[in-house]
This record gives sequence, C-alpha cells and structure tokens, in this order.
Amino acid sequence: MNAALHEKARNVKLAVFDVDGVLSDGRLYFTSDGKEIKAFNILDGLGIKLLQNSGVETAIITGRNSPLVEKRARDLGIAHLVQGREDKLTVLTGMLEELGLTFEQVAYLGDDLPDLAAIRRAGLGMAVANAHDFVKQHADGVTQLKGGRGAAREFCELIMTAQGTLEAAQAAYL
Repeated sequence: MNAALHEKARNVKLAVFDVDGVLSDGRLYFTSDGKEIKAFNILDGLGIKLLQNSGVETAIITGRNSPLVEKRARDLGIAHLVQGREDKLTVLTGMLEELGLTFEQVAYLGDDLPDLAAIRRAGLGMAVANAHDFVKQHADGVTQLKGGRGAAREFCELIMTAQGTLEAAQAAYL
C-alpha cells in the first residue's frame, strides 16, 4: 500500500460513500412502469459491515433520492444517510460538526464532479477506477476496482489494513 495513503487511512473514524458510480455501477435502470432499480455489489456490502465492526462509522451522501438506497443503508446498518444533495461538502461539514470529527478523520469515496470538493477536503479522498479523469487527478488515490464492482470493499480494506484491523475483521468468518 502507498505509504501516504496508509498514513491518511490510519486516522479515519468516518467513511463516506457516494452511491451512483460508487456503490452501484453508475447506470440507472428503470422498469417499464418507470420504477427505478439499482444493483449493489455484495462484496462492497460485506466490506462496509467489516469496516463498521472495526470501529469506523459509515455514511452515504448522494445527489439522488431513492427508496432503494434507504433500504440498502438500513440493511447495512449505515446510520448516516443524506439523499438529494449535490452540495456534498456542505453536507459533510455539517455531519462532521454533528459527530465531533475533523476532516482529517474522514475518508470519502466518489466518482464525479459533485464529489470533488468532498474528496479534496477529506483526510483521505479517493476515487473509483472508473471515476471521471478530472476527479481522479484531484484524489489522494484511485481504487483498482470500478464502482459497483468491489471498489467500496477495496476502500474499506485499505482503511482496515492501515488501522491494523483487517485480519481481526476477517477472522470472524474463519
């Protein structure tokens, strides 16, 4: 692991995720009657649960509103969910104030321009492999995996590795 990323990840107390393009593959699916469908990666979900079990809080900040995201957050035990907001840095600032955390204690994983300010301000700001190139240029790091294809799990494991909690989190399944 990159030493600079390792150092930044060591301080993380809150991991924040975008949804479309990060927890999903970024495509929008609609049924013939206009209902939205999203596909989430089970590997990402377990990574988030492992991260929570290691003591790191989790949050979602997304620009779209979706009952599916609310259900996914509830299923994963993500306590902090903010939907329908593209001013993600403003939301993140308020969330940190509420939780008594600093920007150095937050990791943010995003993929596109609405995530950019939060990525740049977070102690650990990362982009998924298929993020917009401009966003990747301004991130501390880029996952090897694509959004909706295991990038969130990779992000979670990077944090747990830096904090020395990955093996203990995985051991619960042995």
